[in-house]
Amino acid sequence: MKTQLLIKQNTILIILIVTALVMIGPFIWMISTSLKAFDEVFAYPPHFIPDSWNWENFNNAWNSEPFGRYFFNSIFTTVVIVVLQVITSILAAYAFARLTFKGKNLLFLTVLATMMIPIQVTFIPNFLILSKFGWLNSYLALIVPFSTNAFGIFLIKQAFSQVPTELEEAAKLDGAKHFHIIRYIMVPLSTAAIVTFVLFSVIWHYNDFFWPLIATNNPELRTLQVGISSMISSEGGAQGTQWNLIMAAATFVLLPLIILFIFMQKYIVKGVAKTGLK
Repeated sequence: MKTQLLIKQNTILIILIVTALVMIGPFIWMISTSLKAFDEVFAYPPHFIPDSWNWENFNNAWNSEPFGRYFFNSIFTTVVIVVLQVITSILAAYAFARLTFKGKNLLFLTVLATMMIPIQVTFIPNFLILSKFGWLNSYLALIVPFSTNAFGIFLIKQAFSQVPTELEEAAKLDGAKHFHIIRYIMVPLSTAAIVTFVLFSVIWHYNDFFWPLIATNNPELRTLQVGISSMISSEGGAQGTQWNLIMAAATFVLLPLIILFIFMQKYIVKGVAKTGLK
């Protein structure tokens, strides 16, 4: 019996190790390539450890494009989008979790149904609408289409539903209005779910590439992902592209997300556990 249990545990451990290696393999290769010389990138057979550690690749990558501007654009648009999404999601989630009105369930199902629509399907309608408003090539084009989020409404609604109604009733007896209940009861007791949503939203919009590429063509409005893509050579093809510099750029672009995840991962676990999300 103990032998079978030991075999089972070791098998699970091996599977987890292999899965972890598969997941982190691309990141290790990215960091390795970022430290290689240009001629070393396409060396055969390939190897992870560089022959020489070229730390100047990071400085060269930073100076190859205006990454300071790209960082500002990405961080600014991401922060504004996340703030708008949190506000709208909290208000909508409270309405679905606590208020009673006609058609609430149907409306909530409609919100959930929008999660089934591939976001790429919305690009052309959004582009045409923004074009009519004259918002293309502006921060509005990067922000407005993402000011609400169905997943955020669903996640926070699940958290609000688990808050004891007795707390809300006691607050109402003391004369509290809906906004006071949201601010002093619902939000503090649902911090884990809200932070979890914030992390997901930050990662998504910080890494967004396709929509900023479509909505803007002004170099001053380029985000980080579009900026990295502009480093790819249009003349020399794959062999002429400085992939070591691109990997260096990808490394310092990814670093803020890694730091954010390390410090906030406990909230993801709490948020998933409290909302029952799998």
